[in-house]
Amino acid sequence: MIKKAIAVILIIGAVVWSFTALMPGKESPVDVPQSQFSTKRALRYLKRIARAPHYLGSAEHNRVRDYIVKQLKGLGLETQIQEGFSVDDSGNLAKAKNIIGRIRGRERGKALLLLTHYDSDPHGAIGASDAGSGVVTILEGLRAFLSADKSPKNDIIILISDAEELGLNGANIFVNQHEWAKDVGLVLNFEARGSGGPGIMFIETNHGNANIIKGFVQANPQYPVGNSLFYSIYKILPNDTDLTVFREDGDIDGINLAFIDDHFDYHTPLDNYDRLDRNSLAHQGSYIMAMLPYFSEVDLEKLTSNEDEVFFNMPIFNMVTYPFSWIYPMLIIAIISFVVLLIYGVQKNVITAKAIGKGILAFVISLVLAAAIGYYSWEVLLMAYPQYTEILHGFTYNGQDYIWAFTSLSLALCCFVYHSTYKKENTASLLVGPIAIWFIICAGVAFKLKGASFFVIPVYFALLSLFVCIRQKQPNMILMALLGFPVLTIIGPFVQLFPVGLGLKLMMTNTVFVVLIFGLMLSVFAPFKHKKRWGYVFTLFTIYFLVTGHMHSGFSKDRPKPNSLLYVYNADDSAAVWATYDKHLDGFTEPFFGPHPNQGSVSYPHVLDSKYKTPFTFTQEAPIKAINPPLVHVIRDTVIHDARHIALSVIPQRAINRMEVFKDSLNSFQTVKANGLHLRNVNTLSDNRLLSYYVTDQDALALQFVVSKSQNTQITLYEASYDLLESDRFNIPQRSQDMIPKPFVLNDAILVKRTIMIPPKNN
Repeated sequence: MIKKAIAVILIIGAVVWSFTALMPGKESPVDVPQSQFSTKRALRYLKRIARAPHYLGSAEHNRVRDYIVKQLKGLGLETQIQEGFSVDDSGNLAKAKNIIGRIRGRERGKALLLLTHYDSDPHGAIGASDAGSGVVTILEGLRAFLSADKSPKNDIIILISDAEELGLNGANIFVNQHEWAKDVGLVLNFEARGSGGPGIMFIETNHGNANIIKGFVQANPQYPVGNSLFYSIYKILPNDTDLTVFREDGDIDGINLAFIDDHFDYHTPLDNYDRLDRNSLAHQGSYIMAMLPYFSEVDLEKLTSNEDEVFFNMPIFNMVTYPFSWIYPMLIIAIISFVVLLIYGVQKNVITAKAIGKGILAFVISLVLAAAIGYYSWEVLLMAYPQYTEILHGFTYNGQDYIWAFTSLSLALCCFVYHSTYKKENTASLLVGPIAIWFIICAGVAFKLKGASFFVIPVYFALLSLFVCIRQKQPNMILMALLGFPVLTIIGPFVQLFPVGLGLKLMMTNTVFVVLIFGLMLSVFAPFKHKKRWGYVFTLFTIYFLVTGHMHSGFSKDRPKPNSLLYVYNADDSAAVWATYDKHLDGFTEPFFGPHPNQGSVSYPHVLDSKYKTPFTFTQEAPIKAINPPLVHVIRDTVIHDARHIALSVIPQRAINRMEVFKDSLNSFQTVKANGLHLRNVNTLSDNRLLSYYVTDQDALALQFVVSKSQNTQITLYEASYDLLESDRFNIPQRSQDMIPKPFVLNDAILVKRTIMIPPKNN
């Protein structure tokens, strides 16, 4: 009984350890030595940067840029502003103004580039974490590094990019237009997608990662968090960072360092100074203070490699790496060992076919039921709490409660399924099924997802447990618990990280991982006589976390409801509507829409550019306001052979922030240029959108396009300003404290719609 209690304590300790070992437990004070990173000093910078939203084109954006330039000059850096238009493959056009600095090294060679961005997401996001935290990490890291008054071997380039939130535009003009881009050998990119959690490292390269990960290990950051699986997952998500442009356009390798927890703060007013997790900032500081001294001294040209390495973090060992060439031998050796142990167990009459069958059945039932529960959990939650649909990214304020609830439910399920299966003499037989299924998983990732091949490491320890269970009828429970440490510390964090990173709609990752871990821990759990009672205990935990989640399911000042309101004026027919993306109207929006609003997609079918392709849900007739539509001048209209070459200038007649340009579904364009830049994919972008133009300095939009001379061309413009709540034309009440502007969509905006008709030309 005592050994079982100790084993349980060890397991709980391992779970806690697997999370607490990921990042610093406290922020560093202001009075640490000048050569060390101080979280307090970094926060002084952040307080000045994160005063208010500072999206591209805003006055606050200019102030933040001037402040950062002043700080870099104060550190003795030669500083410049790079300015230019760029457009991404999705048609996001912007004029970025990058902040660039350089520290000259002792020798000629490739330079190390420190990267982050200073713009916040339009228009309500404060940007303290995303990416104010990156800016202050670089500023404080450089201050500490330069305090030693020692010249680095390599040049150090600093790029605080602009318009990252719009289309990675600042990175685009640096990589493709700036003369320093060819000097860069490695990029360290500091980012955030939330306001807390550990900084996760993942490498972006077109080549092998072997030399970069070796360099990362030699730099010896105190709290390394990352594995070769994360980048594989990152590539399938609808997210990119500036580093993507370096890899794709410049073939330049880099390391991303980003924290992703507290996702509900992302791109909202909650991404503010007070809500940034100080430990997350300290973690980013620990990265830069290890990697800046190291990579500023090594030969960065030698980082290119054709070889890949599997890597993962683990307490005590920090970062474990081994070459891809080991993947198949390690898998084959493990499988052979498994077969030998099976034969050995059968010969000793410890492993029996009947008991194996029971074990496989119990494990498969647990796995299938857990997967089903996880798969349908988000739909069930939406049925119970329809207000969650207003959170577009799918991670609710009480998301951690649900992660714990479904973790507990999965454990309860395992206990109930296994309670009637176990007999003292068949622990070894029960282990066979889970190990076999883990081998199937390991074989699958070895062929299709090699970055996850470290999954085989816990299996090796499970084989040791199997060996002990064959040899001993009553294995030492403490030893069994210790042999479970690898699966708890390597795989255990995925139970929480995957739902956080992928959203609650993929809670199945949580429930499946819990059962997979439970299976490899059967040498500990199986001997417990009263598994049904443990099932009741975990059921109580499930109920507790569901109740806690229910208590936090509503909206409040700390958990405000995202909502949206727009005024759309149709200059073509002098009509206007209120519009919203909300599925559930509230005290802020309901007065504008009444009890019977129109379906938004009927009157306005175009989907304005947004991360989740979110359309208007409701519209309602609105009073006509005197808003000047943009002027459209035809600069050129010429027919060459059968092609018609047209140039238009769209000139705003009011202060605006954005233009959306759509083509008619029947139209086809041979080429399109906007402000001198070619647009790609003009005939294939979703919803016939040609581009989204984010305006700075009130620059006009210059459109040039080539169409068939017989085509009846129609272009629809939406011109937007983010001043609906501040405009004197309207009397819009401010949101209550339990509401915030909905992120990821064009919001709180005055839109003017204008259609440009260009009939066929007969001569």
